[in-house]
Amino acid sequence: MSIEQYQNTYIQNNFADRIGGSNYGKDTAIYKFEKIKRAKAQAKKDFPEVELIDLGVGEPDEMADAGIVAKLAEEAAKPENRGYADNGIAEFKEAAAYYLKEVFGVEGIDPENEVLHSIGSKPALAMLPSCFINPGDVTIMTVPGYPVMGTHTKYLGGKVYNVELKKENNFLPDLNSIPEEIAKRAKLFYLNYPNNPTGASATAEFFNEVVAWAKKHDVVIVHDAPYAALTYDGLKPLSFLSVPGAKDVGVELHSLSKSYNMTGWRIGFIAGNPLVVKAFGDVKDNNDSGQFIAIQKAAAYGLYNPQITEKIAAKYSRRHEMLVAVLNELGFKAEKPKGSFFLYVEAPKGIKGGIRFESGEDFSQFLIREKLISSVPWDDAGHFVRFSVTFIANGEEDEKRVINEIKNRLSDVEFEF
Repeated sequence: MSIEQYQNTYIQNNFADRIGGSNYGKDTAIYKFEKIKRAKAQAKKDFPEVELIDLGVGEPDEMADAGIVAKLAEEAAKPENRGYADNGIAEFKEAAAYYLKEVFGVEGIDPENEVLHSIGSKPALAMLPSCFINPGDVTIMTVPGYPVMGTHTKYLGGKVYNVELKKENNFLPDLNSIPEEIAKRAKLFYLNYPNNPTGASATAEFFNEVVAWAKKHDVVIVHDAPYAALTYDGLKPLSFLSVPGAKDVGVELHSLSKSYNMTGWRIGFIAGNPLVVKAFGDVKDNNDSGQFIAIQKAAAYGLYNPQITEKIAAKYSRRHEMLVAVLNELGFKAEKPKGSFFLYVEAPKGIKGGIRFESGEDFSQFLIREKLISSVPWDDAGHFVRFSVTFIANGEEDEKRVINEIKNRLSDVEFEF
């Protein structure tokens, strides 16, 4: 039977309310990423001879380092690595502790009790609410942002309180704006710096404020840090765990996806408060049987060689500078971020003598349909679009070609801001 035919059976009425209940699959709303996908497909169909420049994709454009790939091949061939990894191997946990100390200056992380591997950061974010959230409890999230932990909070009967990230506050959450009643009910507070999508970086002063706020209100901090080592222009990589008292109130999630070009490998780790790490391990033990040991060993090789990330960061820094320069020539007010591979800019209000853009999504759709340039709109707190410097380019000369092509395509209109 087709999906439509099955919708008339008892299966339709058995879906949980959290995913739509008896109306599951009948929602006709099209979400922004699906709109982007469809617009890209249509643009390629309408202009098959024109290169689509994808500035929307949020993953690296290159392979993992050859040394990491070679280590995977070596370890995958060993029969002792074939079995379940469960909650991880000591070698990877020790490498994670080394990485935190070497790159971020985090001292005193106990690999045995304060680190666990995860199959990427996304599953860790999905599991953490199961450690803390009962019906009616609150998770505080930042918007715009990555919603996974909030989604699972709602699945468990909890509530999500959103704090807007505003340009006037350097895209940091205003802790004083959180109502006392929300702070009393909150159990989790999600942070992410360098930030997706804004590219903003946190400061040690801000993290100190977060620690004080968390202790005052008895809230667990979850700092999602997949871009933490991708920093530019002399900014030293900053870990939440590097500020005094951070380990007393929370944990930090690291991933090798962005910093080591290992998105499909699905490997990361949680570190920090030992009781939170233990609870995460118990929940994780009931969700998965661990990442392939060979991948953990290859990832450990990467963590012991952070110069791999430094090379990747240099490439993104170069691309950011070129893209910012071109956008500013076209009238945008773009500022190179201090970290991440995302560039977050306010959408124009329209084109002089032409169409108007009522939202970031309007502008993003215009770019795809008319200019074959893909971006991601964000209208949660103002009207913005996110560009990523992970576009496909083979070397520096090809990067310059792509950037010049962007300039050429956008130079035949005059944007109004």
